[in-house]
Amino acid sequence: MIPILLAAAFGLIISIVGTPMFTKYLVKQHYGQFIREDGPTSHQTKRGTPTMGGVMIMGATVLGFFLSLWVTALFFDTTWVPSASIMLALFLTLGMAGVGFIDDYKKISKKQSEGLTPRGKILLQGAVGTIFAVLALLLPNHHGWTPASSHISFTRDTAIDFAFFGPIIGFILFVIWTNLIATATTNAVNLTDGLDGLATGAAIMVFSGYMLISMWQTKHLCAPGSTDAVCYEVRDPSQMAMLAAALIGALIGFLWWNTSPATIFMGDTGSLGLGGALAAFAILTRTELLLIIIAGLFVIIAMSVIIQVGYFKLSGGKRVFRMAPLQHHFELGGWKEVTVVVRFWIIAGLFTMAALGIFYGDWLLSHGGVVK
Repeated sequence: MIPILLAAAFGLIISIVGTPMFTKYLVKQHYGQFIREDGPTSHQTKRGTPTMGGVMIMGATVLGFFLSLWVTALFFDTTWVPSASIMLALFLTLGMAGVGFIDDYKKISKKQSEGLTPRGKILLQGAVGTIFAVLALLLPNHHGWTPASSHISFTRDTAIDFAFFGPIIGFILFVIWTNLIATATTNAVNLTDGLDGLATGAAIMVFSGYMLISMWQTKHLCAPGSTDAVCYEVRDPSQMAMLAAALIGALIGFLWWNTSPATIFMGDTGSLGLGGALAAFAILTRTELLLIIIAGLFVIIAMSVIIQVGYFKLSGGKRVFRMAPLQHHFELGGWKEVTVVVRFWIIAGLFTMAALGIFYGDWLLSHGGVVK
């Protein structure tokens, strides 16, 4: 518990202190946000607000995690070496953040709202996702456990195994599956990041859920050679809980400055990085399908865009929503921005609680309803 608290504290302090200093730097460099002309007119007042705040979120997370790891190693005789799972999670998170950084920088340098081309963004994200997927199946520990599994998972691995089609085809299918998850999460968080504090607050709740899941898995980790069918055969859950805590602390510190009226935006650097982190936690904690519930708000917002675009094309120009993503539909309906954000935070919290209930309920039912 102490390493988790330290990770959260370090992430929070670094973020809440560092963000205003980084904001001043961005203002001096004239790195401001460009606002879509077809968006709500109230958003035009945000033009020029410093963006790329995701750099601060990512930096505070990494520093918070490693400071916690080293401090606990120094005083409690624990390992100071980050696990394979952590390095992979950071690779996917920072790799996607790097794609977002390139996108943000292109927008700023060109002084327009368009950065990387869709093709270029997909190719870069695909490269990061593929490297992550390959390494996740090729780094066994001394027990033979790899960070990820070729099984599709819900609250744990299911019986559906891509390796059923043979090791090579199974490997390829897992790479495709990983990229689908990573592409979905990065785009979902990116679409949600349209109002002050919305994506930041929702992400805090989701990563809080993953922190609790990782802590529970640590408590009920399978022993090597165990015949217990309901323990968790996952790699490095204790350090994953620390990483989630560092993310939560960094996001809370950033939210202090990102809440309405925001003095800084996370930009694609932040939204794609957080999406990468969501994908990493889902895959490495073996809760891939549970991701749909725990990140339910992000899913709904992404689906609103898919529905809007699909119906627009099929109906010859008609729309389901006043505007997509969904948060703008309610803005155009007369809701104030803060009202939309707080109500969506409530929805995000309810989805997270529902996912945790399902996760714990599965464990409880597996033990015949007896708490151990």
